Amino acid sequence: MILKKELKLVVDWNLVDKEDYLLAMERSPVKDVEIKVLLKQALTDKIYDSAIYMKGIDASYYYEGYTLYETEHIEKLC
Repeated sequence: MILKKELKLVVDWNLVDKEDYLLAMERSPVKDVEIKVLLKQALTDKIYDSAIYMKGIDASYYYEGYTLYETEHIEKLC
């Protein structure tokens, strides 16, 4: 929300590789430059694009190992 509100940017998770992200997160307590560069490369100004927002939710679950459902399936149920 800070990125969206203050910088008018959001992360486009389509541009972030899962393995790169997880490795960068693992190393971030020691050195956070890698995660910053990875996420900075994926920033977009499409802050009102619902597909990018929903992809962020999907990515969150995917990175945690949950792949049973995706937001596009949930939208069809509603």
